[in-house]
Amino acid sequence: MSRASVFVLGAGAWGAALANVASAGRDRVPLWGHDTAHIAALARDRENRRHLPGLPLAPAVAPTADLSDLAEAEIVLGVVPAQAMRSVVRQARPYLRKGAAFVTCAKGIERDTLKFMSEVVAEEAPEAEVAVLSGPSFASDVCKGLPTAVTLAAGDDALAQHLCEQLSTRTFRLYRSTDLRGVEIGGAAKNVLAIACGMAAGRALGASAQAALIARGFAELRRLGEAWGARQETLMGLSGLGDLVLTCGSAQSRNFALGYALGGGETPREANHGKLAEGAFTASALVEVARERQIEMPIAEAVAAILTNRLSVEGAIDSLLMRPLRAEA
Repeated sequence: MSRASVFVLGAGAWGAALANVASAGRDRVPLWGHDTAHIAALARDRENRRHLPGLPLAPAVAPTADLSDLAEAEIVLGVVPAQAMRSVVRQARPYLRKGAAFVTCAKGIERDTLKFMSEVVAEEAPEAEVAVLSGPSFASDVCKGLPTAVTLAAGDDALAQHLCEQLSTRTFRLYRSTDLRGVEIGGAAKNVLAIACGMAAGRALGASAQAALIARGFAELRRLGEAWGARQETLMGLSGLGDLVLTCGSAQSRNFALGYALGGGETPREANHGKLAEGAFTASALVEVARERQIEMPIAEAVAAILTNRLSVEGAIDSLLMRPLRAEA
């Protein structure tokens, strides 16, 4: 099978990991970043020393600050933060070849418009074929070649299959779907719910509380997904329950780490420790999207309130525990 050319937009930890994946069987995979100093360091050191120390870039990965190579790319992986996706796609559009597949790899909702990443890309690059990649995966695990399985969704099943064939490796397995919105809802919601689980861990509330938060958080994710017509198999799959379990149970997750710091008494301003946690930006947008559909998401609402200093962690715990008793279903 011939290998389609790939261009990676976004040179953070996940971008570097996916560039390494895409380098399998390819002579060159451009890895673009807007920060020229960071790109120069990647080219010199051949690793992301800040976020992935000791994990080298594959030989075929070519760090660049030049978008012109996009003109040759048949597959573009959009690995920039969700809130930057629109501006980056707008920059890239003049170079995109018609009919190129643009795979969004950011998990979030645009705050100003309440739109999912596939919608943002479709608006800014209507000539591209939009797809979504999401699922339980840590960049360091992928760079180490540890077994990882994720979901790739596209509106057209043939496109999804083609992309899975082009991007899968022996240790990075892709399952295809045509349920774009279901995959995106899982990715966006689990980041917010992971902050709640991190807060519970930071407050030392115990494993029982952790399990309850994951279960009730999944109930919120499922309610929202069903309101959007998401499929049950998507919500129960890798990009839904699978990603939720991973992100809610590991300090490797930036969202969990943010919540842990909040639970330990740090303020929202202090707690990010200079690391981007997508859930912090998505929380308020997720709550707004849920309210538009009249979906109850008390855990997500509590997280959004804490992040905007409208509620303390203790207040959130009390409000959740004192909610009226109800049937589980």
